[in-house]
Amino acid sequence: MARRSRRLLVTGAEQGVKDLKADVMRREGYAVDPNHPDDVKYEVAKDVGVPLQQGDNGDLQTEEAGRVGGKIGGPMVREMIRIAQEQLVKQQKK
Repeated sequence: MARRSRRLLVTGAEQGVKDLKADVMRREGYAVDPNHPDDVKYEVAKDVGVPLQQGDNGDLQTEEAGRVGGKIGGPMVREMIRIAQEQLVKQQKK
């Protein structure tokens, strides 16, 4: 299966998303290299018992990949919602 190319809709937002991931995962208790925040997925995989490794993970089951992605994506989504709510409140006060 071909690897999907995921691009952000907002041009130039890549660094902001990397910074958000690093901040959120640090708060979740993981050691994050700010220059390579995506590498935290290997530590998360180890914690949840998923045999994720660098390179090809074609034998990884969907459920296993979901356990890793959910542990990272869930807190990121909650943080993005919190930020958006704060911005809405600030706009309403203007």
